[in-house]
Amino acid sequence: MKTFWKILIYMVLFSVFHFGYELTGWNFLRILCGTDESVFEHLKMGFWAYFFASIIEFNIAKKGENFWPSRLFSTILVPWFIVIVWYMVPAISGKLESLALELIWAFVVIISGLFAIVLERQLEAVRVSRSFNTILAILFIVSLVFFVRFSLTKPLIDLFVDPSKL
Repeated sequence: MKTFWKILIYMVLFSVFHFGYELTGWNFLRILCGTDESVFEHLKMGFWAYFFASIIEFNIAKKGENFWPSRLFSTILVPWFIVIVWYMVPAISGKLESLALELIWAFVVIISGLFAIVLERQLEAVRVSRSFNTILAILFIVSLVFFVRFSLTKPLIDLFVDPSKL
């Protein structure tokens, strides 16, 4: 699947996950969709959007031996790429005061998907070891537990706080 299409699918899925719960109110969507504007909810949406984009890619594209190791690696990293990219503006200039600028920057954060695609394409070309695959499986399962568990009950840690409530 070409990079453009995967980024587009990732962006569409991220948008669906961003507004899905809010528009429907369906409780089971809390695991996949954002329920507020906290950092955690955006990381979760990125994780699920990228994972489902990879499932779509798997069903459309030619699958190599390292397809799933490379895609799981990228899926695990996407939330952390989101953090790195999103917080560059505050690191450089402080808080975005304009809602319009914040929305524009939110679209720029889609570059997190581009970073993941570049890494997965490189990793797909390399033969990975059994221990690498084991670590990927463990990290993916831990990520699943993290995003599902804290979708249901959030701890009192700033990562999980909706900024509108600060």
